Amino acid sequence: MATDRPTLEQQIVDLARAARAASHETARLSRARKDAWIVRAAERLETARERIFEANRADLAAAEAAGLEPPMVKRLSLEGDKWRSMIAGLRDVAGLPDPVGEIAQMSVRPNGLRVGRMRIPLGVIAIIYESRPNVTVDAAALCLKAGNAVILRGGSEAFRSNLALGEELRGAARDVGVPEDAVALVATTDRAAIDALLVQDRSIDLVIPRGGPGLIRKVVETSTIPVIKHDAGVCHISLDASADEEMAAALVRDSKIRQMAVCNGLETLLVHRAAARRLLPRVLKVLHEEGVEIRGCERTCEIDAEARPAAEDDWYAEYLAPILAVRVVDDLEAAIAHVRRYGSSHTDVIVTSDYASSQEWVRRVDSSTVGVNCSTAFSDGYRLGLGAEIGISTSKLHAYGPMGLEGLTAQKFVLFGDGQLRE
Repeated sequence: MATDRPTLEQQIVDLARAARAASHETARLSRARKDAWIVRAAERLETARERIFEANRADLAAAEAAGLEPPMVKRLSLEGDKWRSMIAGLRDVAGLPDPVGEIAQMSVRPNGLRVGRMRIPLGVIAIIYESRPNVTVDAAALCLKAGNAVILRGGSEAFRSNLALGEELRGAARDVGVPEDAVALVATTDRAAIDALLVQDRSIDLVIPRGGPGLIRKVVETSTIPVIKHDAGVCHISLDASADEEMAAALVRDSKIRQMAVCNGLETLLVHRAAARRLLPRVLKVLHEEGVEIRGCERTCEIDAEARPAAEDDWYAEYLAPILAVRVVDDLEAAIAHVRRYGSSHTDVIVTSDYASSQEWVRRVDSSTVGVNCSTAFSDGYRLGLGAEIGISTSKLHAYGPMGLEGLTAQKFVLFGDGQLRE
């Protein structure tokens, strides 16, 4: 029997075109209108909280029944602090300055022509992500505040939660006169939808994937649209020969224990061999007391009897769990070489009392966030003064590291003259 229902591919084409049309309107929205949408979205989400929680609990139950890894299941939950932070984050975004239309770097050429750079929206941003349904809300708010339209494709494990959240976001748009299609959700779990989305280069300006290595690889290999990766967080702390023992223990504990299922959590600890026997007993004792399993190199296992031997794969691992890889390295050069080989360009910190070592680390480690004597947990848009973030970019494009409102815009040149001719 014949049907007029469009194919999945045509549905994606239509969705992308509608988002493109909406982006022309969002690009010229006033800050007041954009902020009104964000505030109304927060109100609608609070009103619909129990219905959203019901959808979220159904996703959690299905994930557990399917045998999803515990860190992924934990990322699915919307209740408790996650919900409060999500709603507070919306209101924080409403309070941020609007970057669109800002003119900077104004200069005057010898002929009197004034040249500046104006911030403009990127256009249509497609975000493909796994687990965390709060990304649906965070991403929509940031993209629209920066004048963009957004297409959201969450993972199948959070499908019910994402639809429930998206319904309120789109409803808020209708309520305040913002184009509803400025917030579009791919309402299917069919993975073919991702393939169709990634070739809509006439309608979509940027793709941001957030998830595991498999998702990132698929998007990069398939997309005909520019991609900014928000890749795994294989974050390192390197304890230099001069590291203070008390500081080292505190920073390692905070980086690993504070919150494990996050991309800025510590996954590998490197220790200068000259300080290994001084530092490791205290540092690892703290971790063992918190239930962290240590997977160490041969020299680590000699110092810590509770450590298990590490395999090569452990140096690449993003555990998101109470497991830490530990390696004793010969010197600062070896520590930098390890980060370059096994790191994911996310966040890497050195603990040192030596100024020369700190400067060498900052200059030569090219990760998106590089630190000296601080927790890896500071790799966060809010903590770094951005107000909020869409994620942590590990691609060296126009945005690298925590990606806030400015990272969701581009700059165009604007020229102001009084009749200048190029002769």
